[in-house]
Amino acid sequence: MFAIANQKGGVGKTTTAINLATALAAVGETVLLVDLDPQGNASTGLGIARNERSPGSYEFLLGLSPLADCVRPSQIPGLSVMPASVSLAGAEIELIDVERREHRLDDALNAPGTDARERWTTILIDCPPSLGLVTLNALVAVDAILVPLQAEFLALEGIGALSNTVARISKGLNPKLHIAGVVLTMVDRRMTLSQQVEADVRAHFGELVFGTTIPRNVRIAEAPSHGLPVLIYDNACAGAQAYILLASEFIRRRRNATVEATHEPAS
Repeated sequence: MFAIANQKGGVGKTTTAINLATALAAVGETVLLVDLDPQGNASTGLGIARNERSPGSYEFLLGLSPLADCVRPSQIPGLSVMPASVSLAGAEIELIDVERREHRLDDALNAPGTDARERWTTILIDCPPSLGLVTLNALVAVDAILVPLQAEFLALEGIGALSNTVARISKGLNPKLHIAGVVLTMVDRRMTLSQQVEADVRAHFGELVFGTTIPRNVRIAEAPSHGLPVLIYDNACAGAQAYILLASEFIRRRRNATVEATHEPAS
């Protein structure tokens, strides 16, 4: 289970969530994409109409509706969606006085009879661009974080805060939490600045950075207005091909991590 998170907005977070989920479903995985952003852009990008988004992630997070009622099939075979409605904007305040407020999502996903991890091979959570209680719930529930990072000036702004948050959560609320990888988005190698940012990010994060980068591509920007992932909107474009490669690398990394964990000596 992975959260796709970055407290900085406009970095391609939702686009990565939609298209990585689609690419994984295309190779035969069963995928659940949980939209935890009140803006509901992931829901829009997968063609879920606004009048069909309730019950969704808000009701699930607050314990108002069970998982089965909050999930919709998408138009992509193998990809299900838990949509977000504007009601989710009020969850930050409503969760303040709730018991186990940081564990609401984790508890709901692991409730008896829910079997979320058995039902889907991959669960991706699209987080809002903030580090509030809703994002905290996602980080407590998942195994790891994928961080989309825009290849532009100030790209590293805010990622230090996210890294510190991960460290704090892993010490207390979720010991297994870690950053699984950094995905460079909106890369334009014709620009010296873009190349420089990529070099700086790779120097800073090393092997955490995916080899696959997502190019700046007009078809990626157009696809959400049609309620489609770019892989369906224009499978042949550079952006779609990049997300296919990213999915392959994601699968390979996950497999290697599982093998390494299996062979770790017992402490």
